[in-house]
Amino acid sequence: MPRFFNPRTIARPGSKYSHGVVHSARARRLVVSGQVGVLPDGSLAPDLEGQMEAAWDNLLAVLTEAGMGVPDLVKITAFVTVPGSVDVFRTVRDRRLMGHAPASTYLEIAGLARPDFLFELEGEAISEEADLLSARWPETGAETFDTPRS
Repeated sequence: MPRFFNPRTIARPGSKYSHGVVHSARARRLVVSGQVGVLPDGSLAPDLEGQMEAAWDNLLAVLTEAGMGVPDLVKITAFVTVPGSVDVFRTVRDRRLMGHAPASTYLEIAGLARPDFLFELEGEAISEEADLLSARWPETGAETFDTPRS
């Protein structure tokens, strides 16, 4: 199991996250691309909080498809184009993570891939269990690729 920690020799985290995460090298690792507030029907959630919620839904769907869950998240990175939104982010993050505290980075940036995208969330997860993905992947209906698509 990964070990989440905060060294006693530096300041405590400013909110619910961990400064570091250690795990064995024999784990399955999932790297989740940046997820934005696009809903399953292709529409974009209309406001910042709605886009945050949809991005979390999308990230959690990727985790689920890989046979993982919130406790497997070891790192998240949030990109926000609306200055001063850290409190909204923390509220949504803390509710979605249900007490789990992975390493976390919050960045306020000038823009994302489209001007109407206000939020993007990426993550990394690890599971030190057997590789469940290869055993269950064909029945999930997920689209798979041998090489990355552009």
